[in-house]
Amino acid sequence: MLNRLSALLALIVLSPFMAAISVIVRILNGRPVFFRHQRAGLKGIPFDVLKFRTMRPPRVPNEADQYRITRFGRFLRKSSLDELPSLWNVVRGEMNLVGPRPLPIAYTPLYTPEQARRLEVKPGLTGLLQVRGRNALSWAEKFALDTWYVKNRTWRLDLRILAETPLAILRGSGVPHPGHVSMPVFTGTDEQVEH
Repeated sequence: MLNRLSALLALIVLSPFMAAISVIVRILNGRPVFFRHQRAGLKGIPFDVLKFRTMRPPRVPNEADQYRITRFGRFLRKSSLDELPSLWNVVRGEMNLVGPRPLPIAYTPLYTPEQARRLEVKPGLTGLLQVRGRNALSWAEKFALDTWYVKNRTWRLDLRILAETPLAILRGSGVPHPGHVSMPVFTGTDEQVEH
């Protein structure tokens, strides 16, 4: 309940700021302003995560993401402002403020039993890997942090992660994985081959 109330309060306080971002996204990127993508939640139950759109529609079939992301979109990602609409997912009870980041539902069958432990808790708006390297980490490192969090989570750890998140955002490092807009596709192996 505390997660949901905190997220609702944040949405109310940040609503003028989010409205301004919405207008800029609409002017620069067109419609829709928001991006919805199906992710795996608690116990693998799918839900649509909500973010500000950072890419324009493809001009040709299968156009690479690196050519579709806009300059403002890069700024939104680096500053994590694209994640603000996900507060609504917290209000709806689909996410917590802290937890493993929600990954695409298509990845779920590829998890090892250890990696699947990330589904034992609700995904989070921020998490341990957001303050320990973000997308500069390999998939193996990300899953190791997620499973460590699941095994060791406490309210004190959550508060520490929340306290460290603003500094991690200000540093702005680790947003794109080298050679990618975000991360290479997870294929079920520990270390991913670069595409």
